[in-house]
Amino acid sequence: MVGVDFGTLSGRAVVVRVSDGEELGSAVHEYAHRVMEQALPSGRRLGPDWALQSPQDWLDVLRVAVPEALAAAGVAPEDVIGIGTDFTACTVLPATADGTPLCFETPDVPHAWPKLWKHHAAQPHADRVNELAARRGESWLPRYGGKISSEWEFAKALQVLEEAPEVYARAERWIEAADWIVWRLTGVESRNICTVGYKGVFQDGSYPSEEFLAELDPAFAGFAGKLATGEVGEKTGPAGVRLAPLGGLAGRLTAEAAAWTGLPEGVAVAVGNVDAHVTAAAADAVRPGQMVAIMGTSTCHIMPSDRLAEVPGMCGVVRDGIVPGLWGYEAGQSAVGDIFAWFVESFVPASYTERAREQGMTVHEYLTSLAERQAVGEHGLVALDWFGGNRSVLVDHNLSGVIVGQTLATRPEDVYRALIEATAYGARMIVETFEASGVPVEEFVVAGGLLKNPFLMQVYADVLRRPLSVIGSDQGPALGSAIHAAVAAGAYDGIESAAAAMGKRTEAAYTPDPARADAYDRLYAEYRNLHDHLGDGQMLHTLRAIRNEARA
Repeated sequence: MVGVDFGTLSGRAVVVRVSDGEELGSAVHEYAHRVMEQALPSGRRLGPDWALQSPQDWLDVLRVAVPEALAAAGVAPEDVIGIGTDFTACTVLPATADGTPLCFETPDVPHAWPKLWKHHAAQPHADRVNELAARRGESWLPRYGGKISSEWEFAKALQVLEEAPEVYARAERWIEAADWIVWRLTGVESRNICTVGYKGVFQDGSYPSEEFLAELDPAFAGFAGKLATGEVGEKTGPAGVRLAPLGGLAGRLTAEAAAWTGLPEGVAVAVGNVDAHVTAAAADAVRPGQMVAIMGTSTCHIMPSDRLAEVPGMCGVVRDGIVPGLWGYEAGQSAVGDIFAWFVESFVPASYTERAREQGMTVHEYLTSLAERQAVGEHGLVALDWFGGNRSVLVDHNLSGVIVGQTLATRPEDVYRALIEATAYGARMIVETFEASGVPVEEFVVAGGLLKNPFLMQVYADVLRRPLSVIGSDQGPALGSAIHAAVAAGAYDGIESAAAAMGKRTEAAYTPDPARADAYDRLYAEYRNLHDHLGDGQMLHTLRAIRNEARA
């Protein structure tokens, strides 16, 4: 099997053995355009909180990473029986009816480009959606914790409509990148139930009503016509777009896509999926109560459950959204690894960089080595992990980071440790909110790039006061996509059996230290105080508005 993971800065392909999930070879392709946050390739400037990507980078992953992974694995292409893909989400693009991205036609128009998951410039539009939905008592709103995010499809589309109506008019399709790449591979348009539910506000067989959308903006009434509607498996709408179940067969590899990838024409292509949600299969964590935290630039918390509940501030709960037959919950933190990278790139003095170099360490490794020598609370700091806004449980991307307690004696390692701890406090806030809402978290499983930092993992175990299980793969999303491909190709009868055979995790790899956990309880109480005091956004929103006015 081949699994392809389209990330924030790169795409990676992995070749996996069907019988046991053994990873035989992999390759990574860095995106040439990376993330466009300041300007388009033409030089045209972007506004605050923008984040765009290029579809050409995604196609290049198929052309470069897949053949290289096959070569690294030493596997003959004709031995591959399926390919699966996953994407960041909500990463969404406007396209023509045949799938051509509008940015290919008008590259100097910002709204014609795909909006990456961390594009937060649609926050005012999300605020309007949430205010109107709450006022009207829309039944779907509690399924999203009481607020939809500025990251999701409807807020981003409303921004396009009102800031670039000509782009909105040309967009015959508004489609997640997860489904667009599968369309390119198969020649068949479909929409996976995961992104449709979590990012597209599709609940109980329908989107928000035309009446609701028209009240937001009369020109928005027909927005669902750019999407897909109906029950899973049905061909629906004027274009016959199908809502597709996870682990399903989206189609077969076209001759064109076969030429890109080096795979045989006709290979099974799995239904698209989200990077976080597909990782549950890679960790064999597809049973009720297994919360998987995919920790990288941001963190996404996903969990299957056999019960439906309203969890304040969750990103969504979707029937069949992780595995068929169960409710799938999602929550998250908008920035985690991004916070540490921001601090290292912006505030670490040259002397630290030089010492790290002398000791053969990265700056992150050097700061960690200093931070882990401290006792809990020794730095005297507490921070709020809102440097990229708050995804859960406040759902407000206009919030910003806070560090309290700094003095003239505060050192870089103090702040670095406080930032790590802040992200752990944010994770505990999410877990406690789920459990207070009647959705128990039986096991906390960690995946993602931050697993490489054992000190950070131990902090999380101590703050959460619970053991951490860890995924047994460095390529969680790509492995999960390969597992889904194995189901789509008929090698297994379902995601659960495929995950049991091919997924990998180590239970209780990190366990909490009781003394440190007690010390962290005191600091977490201060985090909660700060969280509740500043969470109304009054001060932080005002500061952001002043910043934006000054930059205008």
